[in-house]
Amino acid sequence: MTNVLIDRKDKIGIITVNRPEQMNSLNSKTRTEMAEAFEKLGNESGISTIILAGASGKAFIAGADIKEFLKLDLETEKDLKKDWIVTEIIENLSKPVIAMMDGFCLGGGLEIAMSCDLRIASNRTKLGQPEINIGIIPGAGGTQRLTRLIGEGRAMEMILTGRMIKAEEALQYGILNFVFDPKELEIKTMEIAKTISEKSPYAIERAKRSIKSVSNMKLKKGLQFERKMFLECFNSEDGKEGITAFMEKRKANFKGK
Repeated sequence: MTNVLIDRKDKIGIITVNRPEQMNSLNSKTRTEMAEAFEKLGNESGISTIILAGASGKAFIAGADIKEFLKLDLETEKDLKKDWIVTEIIENLSKPVIAMMDGFCLGGGLEIAMSCDLRIASNRTKLGQPEINIGIIPGAGGTQRLTRLIGEGRAMEMILTGRMIKAEEALQYGILNFVFDPKELEIKTMEIAKTISEKSPYAIERAKRSIKSVSNMKLKKGLQFERKMFLECFNSEDGKEGITAFMEKRKANFKGK
């Protein structure tokens, strides 16, 4: 693995997205490596809890790699599901996953964070689903998991405006579980991970499965519908124009088709 690092501290596994020069944005290679890393730690008997972090303090994960969008050939829901399978791997792990967020957490980055069980951020973290700005919508669970976390009204406002919110606002909304000073973030996150790791793995797994069952019965159908809507946007004229305009650093000329 080159874009993802794995570390272990006692019973805690740490996965770090290591693309600081690209603000830890996710291309297909990085998403594949992340999926492999989570499966690896998920199968290690000595690991009880997993932390997901981003290298450097500028970004947790600043979203998908927009440059790659121009090369991606996404036609079917199966293609999109496979490309972002990491979110489902995280959600379905028997072990708790904590997103330790410092810096920008946007688009696909927020979608991955929302697939984690707990989200702990520094007070300089900014979050958002800005896909609407380039003529597409969240396609890796953003419309589904965000709505389940904060309700339809707030999710609608965040996704339709594409605006970023600060950590304190995200805490009030219910996206985040804790907010700390950047200097305390790692220490506090490790403390919480250690507390969880001291519990019964058997009970932790069943608690997680039981809590997830509340919404997961409807989530699968919701994710399927979201992928369908994303692909319609991604392959539309407006979608192509929005992505191209972003890369060319100009205002997009949307035509509604």
